[in-house]
Amino acid sequence: MQTTFTPQQLQDPAIARSNQILRSCVHCGFCTATCPTYQVLGDELDSPRGRIYLIKDMLENNRVPDEKTVRHIDRCLSCLACMSTCPSGVHYMHLVDHAREYIENRYKRPLGDRVLRWLLARILPYPARFRLALLGAKLGRPFARLMPDPRLRAMLDMAPKTIPPVSRNDDPQNFAPQAPKRMRVALMTGCAQKALNTDINDATIRILRRHGCEVVVARGAGCCGALTHHMGKADESHAAAAKNIRAWAAEMDGQGLDAIVINTSGCGTTVKDYGHMLRNDSLAADAARVSAIAMDISELLVKLDLPQGTDKGTTVAYHAACSLQHGQQIKTHPKALLKRAGFTVVEPADSHLCCGSAGTYNLMQPEISSQLRARKLDTLKATEPDLIAAGNIGCMMQIGAGAGVPIVHTVELLDWATGGPKPPALSRDWALAPQIPNLR
Repeated sequence: MQTTFTPQQLQDPAIARSNQILRSCVHCGFCTATCPTYQVLGDELDSPRGRIYLIKDMLENNRVPDEKTVRHIDRCLSCLACMSTCPSGVHYMHLVDHAREYIENRYKRPLGDRVLRWLLARILPYPARFRLALLGAKLGRPFARLMPDPRLRAMLDMAPKTIPPVSRNDDPQNFAPQAPKRMRVALMTGCAQKALNTDINDATIRILRRHGCEVVVARGAGCCGALTHHMGKADESHAAAAKNIRAWAAEMDGQGLDAIVINTSGCGTTVKDYGHMLRNDSLAADAARVSAIAMDISELLVKLDLPQGTDKGTTVAYHAACSLQHGQQIKTHPKALLKRAGFTVVEPADSHLCCGSAGTYNLMQPEISSQLRARKLDTLKATEPDLIAAGNIGCMMQIGAGAGVPIVHTVELLDWATGGPKPPALSRDWALAPQIPNLR
């Protein structure tokens, strides 16, 4: 793609990076075939190619974003399926991230949008605040249909029926290995996940300790910054990233770290991009070091070579989170681990398509999100599974209520299959245990 940025514009590192990305696009349109919003809406401007044209025009002309451009950029899920499809290696993620920051700094949204985005940025990354908000949403759910804004209804509908108790495993501490020590790793405990599901971090700590890992929950680490990053709030997202970088760099420079383990794939995609996000910051060197050793939990468990399990007689439908399969290009590890543990693994049709969760997308774009959710549920149910496994808390919340079978994190199943307790989700409201006699 030909671009016409001026030499002065190209002095801006963000513009220079976007120019590089734009020039790599050859207009082939392969991305439209795998773009969920294009499939749902059928509008070229709601495809990656269409959005690239809008971003190019906006940036080259240094113009104030208009409502049309903002609407189509906002509709992007950042699922990154287009990056898996693109034959030219267009790094759409960095381009749309730049566009969102540009829009955030130059476009005045309607008051309702500004208030909603402010609230989400002030609540979701903070577990204690999020728990209070969930409690309020639980009380307000019976009145959801009275809400005039579909986004408010979506927030009430998404609130879980039960809010888990606080897990002390999320506090800063060190967990000694329960087998001969093989690694020292830091666990990113996250933010929203700590309020929505404490079982995931607990299972991660157990399985890592049993297989020779010292697990560190570093003091000062918290939200990865993804939620505000995807809103274009760069100052807030970079501040969150900086806290994590300082916390993990201190561990790396102290007793050392072999890996930073992440069990929420949306966070993993962001942490692995810290080197780019903070490339012009004083923390650039430490950011690059952190990104270099960041791993999804499935990547680390493959390295640990978990034992072969016996056939469990249980069919698991594996839902591939977009941030894992497209953002991190991890496609086979979770399935291979589940099969090795003794589960029969099936995949739904169109497994490359997003479920519609995408961070806060299901709250800010509920109509599109609900269509994508319905599609995903139909394909998952068609596999007739005993349960569903996924590697991202957002997907689990999006899919869980309508799945008809339990949905659990992949690491919970692997923990169970290698000596840990049965995932609590399988004991709540599901008569599943008799179907899995080999797991105790």
